[in-house]
Amino acid sequence: MSIIAEPLNSALIAIYQTGSTPTGSPVSRQKSLSYVRSDASEEALYDVAQALFSLSLQPLVDVQLRKNFRLTEE
Repeated sequence: MSIIAEPLNSALIAIYQTGSTPTGSPVSRQKSLSYVRSDASEEALYDVAQALFSLSLQPLVDVQLRKNFRLTEE
């Protein structure tokens, strides 16, 4: 049995720091950009997140890419 992975959609998640708690621990939030093109390179998506957050007062902490696939039998 052969399984095929069909790309469905992707989301770019930017995690940024909004401040810190009274004990000094960082407080972070995230913004998602849904329906990212499946043929976009990881480097291009990382560059987009960096460029967007260069306009923000909050520092970008992490960039994540979530891809969803449908698995079907051939």
